[in-house]
Amino acid sequence: MEDCLRVGQMAPDFTATAVVDQEFKTIKLSDFRGQYVVLFFYPLDFTFVCPTEITAFSDRNEDFTKLSTQILGISVDSEFAHLAWIQTDRKEGGVGDIAYPLVSDIKKEISTAYNVLDPDAGVALRGLFIIDKDGILQYATINNLSFGRSVDETLRTLKAIQYVQAHPDEVCPAGWQEGDKTMIPDPKKSKVYFSAV
Repeated sequence: MEDCLRVGQMAPDFTATAVVDQEFKTIKLSDFRGQYVVLFFYPLDFTFVCPTEITAFSDRNEDFTKLSTQILGISVDSEFAHLAWIQTDRKEGGVGDIAYPLVSDIKKEISTAYNVLDPDAGVALRGLFIIDKDGILQYATINNLSFGRSVDETLRTLKAIQYVQAHPDEVCPAGWQEGDKTMIPDPKKSKVYFSAV
């Protein structure tokens, strides 16, 4: 049985061609060590749910940049298809200029490494991974092809990860938002939190 990728493990590194500011560039995941990475897979360029996700993340890119986080979008399309999609206006089903790299996984090696490849469809499921500054996988979620992900929930989760990494003696309860109370993971000290809710 092959090993499955799990939270707490080192995120698989990769080298691939990406479209960055309408140019082809070779990037490695390890290039972004020292900052957080939101790595998300989507099935194909020029489809229907995908452009809504690509543009939603792009429109909020500054929110991620403020949190020392790089967004990377990945599909099994070629860099040429990515470029054509970027050069197509949003009103025509394209994504227009976007604020982060679109990575080509044409050999399907990255989607295989992250266990999101649907072998029957030949495309990646909607996997989203948050990788910390040390390259450790902190969060993973995989959606079916039919529905998109939430930028707000991704930001909330990213902020919770950053908070607990900066405050290792605290944990964030369900639905925690920046500024909410946290708790001490101790049978007695946690009662301070529970008695206040």
